[in-house]
Amino acid sequence: MMKKLKNTLLIFVLALVTQTSVMAQNANNGQEVIGRWNLTIVIEGDELEELGLFRHGLMDAAGFPGWLEVKLSGFSTLVGYYVGYEGSARPISEVHYSAETGKYSFTIPPQWMEIEDKYFEFSLENDKLNGYMMLDGHKLQWTGVRQPSLTRENPPVWGNPKNLLDDNMSRWIIPANNQFRMVDGVLVNAESGGNLVTKEKFDDFKLSVEFKYPKGSNSGIYLRGRYEMQIVDSLSVSDLTTGGIYGFIEPAFYAGAKPGEWQTFEVTLVGRHLTLVHNGIEVISNRPIPGITGGSLDSNEGNPGPIMIQGDHGAVEFRKFVITPAMNK
Repeated sequence: MMKKLKNTLLIFVLALVTQTSVMAQNANNGQEVIGRWNLTIVIEGDELEELGLFRHGLMDAAGFPGWLEVKLSGFSTLVGYYVGYEGSARPISEVHYSAETGKYSFTIPPQWMEIEDKYFEFSLENDKLNGYMMLDGHKLQWTGVRQPSLTRENPPVWGNPKNLLDDNMSRWIIPANNQFRMVDGVLVNAESGGNLVTKEKFDDFKLSVEFKYPKGSNSGIYLRGRYEMQIVDSLSVSDLTTGGIYGFIEPAFYAGAKPGEWQTFEVTLVGRHLTLVHNGIEVISNRPIPGITGGSLDSNEGNPGPIMIQGDHGAVEFRKFVITPAMNK
């Protein structure tokens, strides 16, 4: 009995020493960067043109939005996800850290663009990120701040509904390459053009939409201009299907109709928590959206943002677009 007790105490002491050693090691291996970060990537006008990037005249002069998550895998390996100006949330196999230089770095392959691998290098100073990315020979500077939680202490008090559709499209910023038109009370985008953005910005809201699309089409609605909710001709269940939040959240199951048939979205966004009722069926229930999606207008998640309708992909029609803003946070 005494021998077993000694063995148990020995195992406990060894475990405690090992844990203390690991904690001491981890304190110096760059784990202070763990968390989610909202990025601003500086892209000059000539670089925008040379890299084939465009923002339909709506790009923030301060730079392009991005998002970075750094997580711990095991005792000491840093991994993560990255979102840039295009594409979905991209997995990062390893975020390297040099204790000698205090620099972090990682590389991700291209997704939708025919470019070289993207290389990122950055440092953490005063709880802010400063770094650069190499993109097809261009060195683009960027900064990062910690993502806000968007926690709401009280439930929303809803205001009055607002109809965002009228014959003059008066509630929307019209881009130069606009293809949206009002036809007999229906907002129609017949071919690829610019994105529509509301003049008004919103915090928490409910959004009621009726839409349809032709076979093979692809569009989307950006909530606060930052989180793309997919509208696409796809029968699979993923973050790419209708109702999915691009790169982050897939519906519980597919509730879509056939191309050419009218469908409904009933969206509730409070903080970063989303509920979606698609064609009368709740397919997303109070799920938190991790961060901004590709194609976002900005990364300022703590601020209200507009509604944006994607017009640069495929045809889509809306015969109802009513938003009910919250009166309080």
